[in-house]
Amino acid sequence: MNKKSTLIYELKKLKKVYNNNPVLSIGRLQIHRGTIYGILGPIGSGKTTLLNILSGNDTQSEGALEYDRAEFQRSWLGKTKIPDEIYFAGGHNYNKSQIVKTYIDFCFPNKSNRIFKQYFNGSVSKRILPLKIQNLSPGQKAWLDTVFALESDPRVLIQDDFASLFDSEMQSIARKGLRKMNKNLGTTIILSSINNSVLRNFCSVIIHLENGHIVKVRSGTKRKQNNKKYNK
Repeated sequence: MNKKSTLIYELKKLKKVYNNNPVLSIGRLQIHRGTIYGILGPIGSGKTTLLNILSGNDTQSEGALEYDRAEFQRSWLGKTKIPDEIYFAGGHNYNKSQIVKTYIDFCFPNKSNRIFKQYFNGSVSKRILPLKIQNLSPGQKAWLDTVFALESDPRVLIQDDFASLFDSEMQSIARKGLRKMNKNLGTTIILSSINNSVLRNFCSVIIHLENGHIVKVRSGTKRKQNNKKYNK
């Protein structure tokens, strides 16, 4: 199988501008099916903007984004039609007035007991279950988003600011779940972080962003590093 046939995303001369301020400029980027990618960079480097564009939650100002060799479809109002097979962690439409445990029982009636045991048995995570979703802290909400992501069956899973607010047990559970999803389902996974240690030895490919530009791409899990330069 050649590399072109494994492409799921291809970006060409893509730019994003907010209020006349360029925040993202990517000459070319290819993302291949069944691979775990990490987007690494400091705050303000363009990580969230890139993930929002890849997920269909935002659109580029210039250039082309192809998903499965075609641009995202749009409604007659110009709004992007996000494919159901792309799951953006944090994008679930929760009933925020519900108790977490009650809501999980409602959403996953046939496997809620397994979910409680697998994801909410830790000293920190178990405190989430009796709380209302609207009262969750950012870290607690991020964990609930991760649980829903891991229990989904997407073709592409995208998560911004991965694991930055998790304790070590949560990080371990999340990594194991994502590896299993990638291995068993062939899911393409795209994560972002400001912390190299969160992505290193977990992602197959790490894309480094600085000031909206890709400055290098390196292997994450392999010792051998790929130090390609990308046109800005």
